[in-house]
Amino acid sequence: MQKTIKKSSKIHIRRGDLVKVLAGKHKNEQGVVLKVFPKEYRALVKGMNMISKHIKPSAENPKGAIEKKEAPIHISNLMFVVADTGQATRVGRKLNEEGRLQRYAKKTGNFIK
Repeated sequence: MQKTIKKSSKIHIRRGDLVKVLAGKHKNEQGVVLKVFPKEYRALVKGMNMISKHIKPSAENPKGAIEKKEAPIHISNLMFVVADTGQATRVGRKLNEEGRLQRYAKKTGNFIK
């Protein structure tokens, strides 16, 4: 019996990209992607989807604490923002002059660095 391998679809954003949040309490806000989780199809965006994490008391921190940190957002709720124009756009892939696949902004047609 063969194992089936679940293949995740291509992710259109990467760490360091400027993105716009499309849904949720941070709708229409922009932020930078800190980390991408391809298997979960989620990403951390700086300053978005903040949660409170309770930290147990320890030798370093005898009182304990409540720490605010970002929680992952589903990638379908994020859209890439072109840095030059500031408008949100879909992302595609096409061959560049060197013959390698590179991401490009569908609204402007320019390659993404």
